[in-house]
Formats: sequence, C-alpha cells, structure tokens
Amino acid sequence: MGNPLHVLPLLFSLAIPLALAAAVVVVAVAAVRRSGDLRQAWRSGLTAPARCLRAYTTTSGHGSHGRVSTTLHHVYEFTTHDGDVVRFDERNGPSTTVVGDVVTVYYTAGRPERATARAPRPLRTTAGTAAALCFLGLVLVGILASLTGTVTSGGSHDVDAPDAEQPWGDPASGGAPWEESGPEVP
Repeated sequence: MGNPLHVLPLLFSLAIPLALAAAVVVVAVAAVRRSGDLRQAWRSGLTAPARCLRAYTTTSGHGSHGRVSTTLHHVYEFTTHDGDVVRFDERNGPSTTVVGDVVTVYYTAGRPERATARAPRPLRTTAGTAAALCFLGLVLVGILASLTGTVTSGGSHDVDAPDAEQPWGDPASGGAPWEESGPEVP
C-alpha cells in the first residue's frame, strides 16, 4: 500500500475547483431567485407608495489594482394593504432616487419583504438573467473541464515521473524506472 500523503495533492487540486464550482452554482441560484421575486412582485398587482429612508453605497474589489465596484443601495419603507409596515433594502436602484423621495413599490402578499421599487421590465430582466446564466454556465464548464483533467491525471501532469517510492529507479537494473531494461545486445 502506498503512502496516504500521496493523496493530499490530488485532494487539494480538487478542492479549489469544487469550491469555485459551488460558488458559481450559488450565484446562479441567487440570480434565478431574484428574477423570480421580481416577476412575482410585478405580476401580483399589489403596489404601494414607499418612502426612501436611506441611500448608501458599498464597494468591493481592490483599489491597488484599479478594479473597484460600487453598488448603490436604497432602503424603502411602505405599508401593505393589510396595514403591515415593511422595510427593505434594494441594490442597484436608480441614482436619481434620494432620501425622502416617494416611489411606487411592487410586492406580493406572501412576501412583502421581497418588494421592488424597479419599474416592470420583464423582458429586460429575463434577458439579463439568461445572459448571466450563460456566462456562469461557461465558467462552470471550464471549471469542470479542468477538474476532469486533474482527476484523470491523478493530480500530476508529469506522466514520465519516476515512482515516488523509488525515486532513482531500480538499483538492480541500473537504470531509471522509465528506461526499459533487457538483455544487452552484443
């Protein structure tokens, strides 16, 4: 039986692609869920006036590399037709909405906290979600392709490497394990 530590490089080379693949799947599920929430809110027919209580931005990325992403958020509060007061935070809203503005929100009776202040644009939302899923699908295919390459090669890309337990070959044959030994020809 071989050394169990030989398995560690393979496991490590599998862990990173599997973690990336899981992250891609999570992002895809979130995109589909948000698209569905928007559609349900628009189709419900329930609307209410909502006041913008707060507008703020979040940033992500690394300033040293020049790639910083800024996301605009709005916090809205409205009263449902049942009299419940609901407050929600929405990302990527219009920059023209400022604190104190009153906007129309769309919500569902069962989940008013998933309301949206975005105007109904079902085709644009569908196209955006489809584009995101296509991109994420390509990323996932690339990850899985690299993963199958790692599994089939056993984590090593050096096919002619000597056996780890006999790094210098078989001393009896006098050669490296990848050299063929046989009877000498006179």
